[in-house]
Amino acid sequence: MYRRRAFTLVELLVVIAIIAILIAILLPVLSRAKEQANRVICMNNHRQLLLAVRMYTEEWKNVIPFCNSNSIETGGEWTAPGWLYW
Repeated sequence: MYRRRAFTLVELLVVIAIIAILIAILLPVLSRAKEQANRVICMNNHRQLLLAVRMYTEEWKNVIPFCNSNSIETGGEWTAPGWLYW
């Protein structure tokens, strides 16, 4: 008579414990990688803003754009925050 061999409950619990330990080791590493990716994205956004301001300044007689009001666009009256705060 042929008897099927199957995993015992102890073997299954050991495999589950090993997988849980590996996940516990990997989660902090993945979290750090995500944080580093967010930092790279933020630095790129800052770089793009600085490049835009530099290009504007070079085009408009070396005048830096106002960042805290839009009074020039509205004829001298302040109506809302400028481009930096949108």
